[in-house]
This record gives sequence, structure tokens and C-alpha cells, in this order.
Amino acid sequence: MTFDQLKTFFWVARLGGFRRASERLNLSQPAISTRVGTLEDELGVKLLERTSKGIVLTKPGTLLLGYAEQMLFVQEEIMKRVADTSEIEGLFRVGSSETIAQSWLTGFLKAFSEEYPRVNIELTVDISGNLRNSLLERKVDLVFLMGPVSEFTVENVPLPKFNLHWFKSTKSGPVDLNETPVISYAAKTRPYRELIAELARRIGPNVRVYSSASLSASLQMIAAGIAVGPYPRALAASLLESNQIEEFDPGFQPSPLEFTASFLSEPRSFLAERGAEIAHVVATQWDKDHEN
Repeated sequence: MTFDQLKTFFWVARLGGFRRASERLNLSQPAISTRVGTLEDELGVKLLERTSKGIVLTKPGTLLLGYAEQMLFVQEEIMKRVADTSEIEGLFRVGSSETIAQSWLTGFLKAFSEEYPRVNIELTVDISGNLRNSLLERKVDLVFLMGPVSEFTVENVPLPKFNLHWFKSTKSGPVDLNETPVISYAAKTRPYRELIAELARRIGPNVRVYSSASLSASLQMIAAGIAVGPYPRALAASLLESNQIEEFDPGFQPSPLEFTASFLSEPRSFLAERGAEIAHVVATQWDKDHEN
């Protein structure tokens, strides 16, 4: 019986199948099946049963899963407290919302890479809802999203907020929200839903609201006079400095964007924990350095 066999069994059991375990461990499905089969042969018991609904643990399998999780925890503790960070290898999967990608994400990637130079990073930029699902499905290890994620298996580290300010083209005259479209974040996001509700209450149900997952495209639309909208000031800095857009006050301010660095607490991942710590430090410094 080897540690690799136990680790493979753990992920097959946790993820509910050989295919997802092969993706998680970057191994072929035959290799996953061989490891689990060899482990069953050595223990002399059946650990998994294949059913029409997927993988089901047998009684010995349920017992072994607890021991395997303890061993993975000990491995994480050794790697965190004993190992030389410059020698740690592996793949670390990071998910980020575009607001973070447009602000302090590069600072995080630089700091993380300096501490773990041999760890490969796989980066995904997406809307927060999709990032949340990817985290719960264990497709990513750490996400920076509009949080927190409420599931009890998720640890959430609060990050600095982003205040929202209204912008319009410098070439535009006075703004009438009954006539001028408003552009906001992607339709399946909390800022979009909250803005729709507030505009409907203040302006009426016929106000036009565009949605876009691209912050840069949204700000360019504002600069072109196509729409107006609320966005973080720091992300609009270049257009403000070039006098293409300017702030205005429509009479209300949307709620700040609240972000968290979120990761799964089971099984424990020292890279995810440390990544969240690094993100908090980098984001806090970025927030101090930029007008918000």
C-alpha cells in the first residue's frame, strides 16, 4: 500500500468518479483504476461500488476514507511547516473575477511565484457565480470573487472593498437616466441585480440597462458616450487622466463591491491557505496605493 494509492482513492471517493479524479490528479483514467484496484487487492476488500448513479463507498471504503483524509492532512502540515517553499512543485489553479484581474491580480501572481517558484499556476477569469461553482466542483483551488461563499466547507478571507463611482463621457451633457442607457457588470452578478432594482425604484421600470462581463469594454462604451455607469475609480484611472470620462452624481451610490479569497477547507490545502494570505496582503497594499 502506497501513499499515492491512498491519495488516488481519496479523490475518487471525494469527487465521485474516476474521470474527475483523473482530471484532479492529472493522470489517465486507466492509471486511476489501476491504483484503486491494486489498493483493493492489497487490502483484500472492495472499497468502491459502481452504480447507475456513480461511485458508492462500501463500509471498508468509508472507513478508509477517514484514514486517507488524516494522512493527506499530515502531508499538508509537513509541506507547510517543514518543506522548503522554493522546492515545492505542483499545479495551483486560481480563479479571479475581472475586477481583481484588472487591479491587483498581477501583484498576487508575482508574490506567489516568488514564494513558490516551482509551482505552476493555471488562471481562470470569470464571473463570480461561475467561479463559485468551479470551487465547489474542485476545478480550482483558490478564487477571488464577490463573496463570501456560504457553504460550510469553504473558508473565506475578506479582501478590501471597491467603491463604485458614476462615470459619463466628457463630451456628454447633463445625464437623464430616463433617456441615457446605464451599463453594468454581467447580468448574472450581484451588482447588476442590485443596480436594476435600485434604478427601477428610483427611475422606473423602463430604464435601459446594458450588461457586460468586460470592464474595459464597458468603460470604453462610457467614453464613447453610448452609456453611463458605476465602476471602481481605480479601474477608470487611465480614461479619467486622458479626460475621456468624468464623474457625475445621479443622486445615489451603489453598494461597494465586496470580495473574498475563498478556498475549500476539506481536504486542507496549505497552498490555498497561503495563497489567500498573500492575496490579502497584496490587495490591502494595492488599496492603500490607489484612490478608491
